[in-house]
Amino acid sequence: MTKTTVSFDQAIQQLEEIVRQLEQGDVPLEDAISLYKKGMELSSVCHDKLHNAEKQLISIMDENGEKVPFNATEKEDASK
Repeated sequence: MTKTTVSFDQAIQQLEEIVRQLEQGDVPLEDAISLYKKGMELSSVCHDKLHNAEKQLISIMDENGEKVPFNATEKEDASK
């Protein structure tokens, strides 16, 4: 499984299933270790996708149509 082949929703669903299986407690140790490793990979996929989404959301277009970093605190300070 590569990080680009799984969507965020698929990764979350798989991660939830792994958590469910591990919480039941009746998984053999070897399987639990494999599930844990896969869960960590899926967690990394989710983290990366959320980080990329955040990077896209923190830039806005200025009045000239150019991308500029969005700084919410700067906007709040200017309105005071």
